[in-house]
Amino acid sequence: MPTHSFHHPQGSSFAQRFDWWRALVRVLASVEAIRDGRAMYVLLASFAAAGLAVACAQASMGRGELPWAIGQGAAALFIAFYGSNAAGLLLMDRAMGRPGRDVSQALEDALGIAHRLLVSLVVIALAATVLAGAVLGLFWLCALPKVGPWLFVVAVPLTVVVLGLALVAGAAVVGPLAGPSVWAGASSLESPRILWRLIREQLLQAAVLMASLSLVTALVGAGASFVVIAGGRVMALLSVWLLDVDVAPELFMAGLFGHSLRGVPVASVPAEAVPYISAASVGGGVVFALGLVLPTLVYLRGVCEIYVTLRERMLEMSQVAAINRQGLTDDLSGGA
Repeated sequence: MPTHSFHHPQGSSFAQRFDWWRALVRVLASVEAIRDGRAMYVLLASFAAAGLAVACAQASMGRGELPWAIGQGAAALFIAFYGSNAAGLLLMDRAMGRPGRDVSQALEDALGIAHRLLVSLVVIALAATVLAGAVLGLFWLCALPKVGPWLFVVAVPLTVVVLGLALVAGAAVVGPLAGPSVWAGASSLESPRILWRLIREQLLQAAVLMASLSLVTALVGAGASFVVIAGGRVMALLSVWLLDVDVAPELFMAGLFGHSLRGVPVASVPAEAVPYISAASVGGGVVFALGLVLPTLVYLRGVCEIYVTLRERMLEMSQVAAINRQGLTDDLSGGA
């Protein structure tokens, strides 16, 4: 008697359905990243060190020391890049449920794997160059006499769709998910392959989830801005009253918006108020950096959650496809 498998097309289709609610909940849960002290510490330290290097580069440019300025600017990029990757590793540990690593271990691992992201982006840039060359070649053919206008009828819808999808893929998959793919353990060549498969199979899901994450990040940024502005205004008014200095309250708020003491008209400020304004600029700079870090943390945690969600579904679809192939093989062998 022939044996029959339990393979059923409707069951496979149901298994491949995307769980939108679960994915959106994971995106919303990225707000919890503001409680991750280690990732916040790494980002704050990286931003502070990179900002210091940029300030040194500007000072060197002002003195006409171009080699020093270039070196200090490169150091700022190095610190910001590897610091962000270290924070990304810490946040990916949370998203994947891996045991958390120490800050020193995260920095060491970032120095060892962050170059994969650069190689991956170079590979993707080469693919984009090939696509751009194909589009330019098509338009070159359209410029030919007689046959050109006929080809242009096909070129218009083709290029509109291809370039539009390429822009969406770059904004929803390549840009935000290249880093998480490396933080999750992909090699320099595996990362472009994973991203290409996500583009082919889950571009819609990636675009919707990234739009949701952008909204969440914007809300966190707006909330942080409200806290900084409201708290800073009250602090400035209290400072003028309690310190008994005759200055505009806005001078105590300059650091909260990233302004240094050089932008403050010190000549028109009483001498006894200058030390307080200097201290407020330094302390306000810390608050300004913290206000930048919070949305960045949420965004990095969000892209990690999105990558893990899409990667899990990709693996599930591969398993379903394997089961379907096995079921078809069993059906054919049973019928024989």
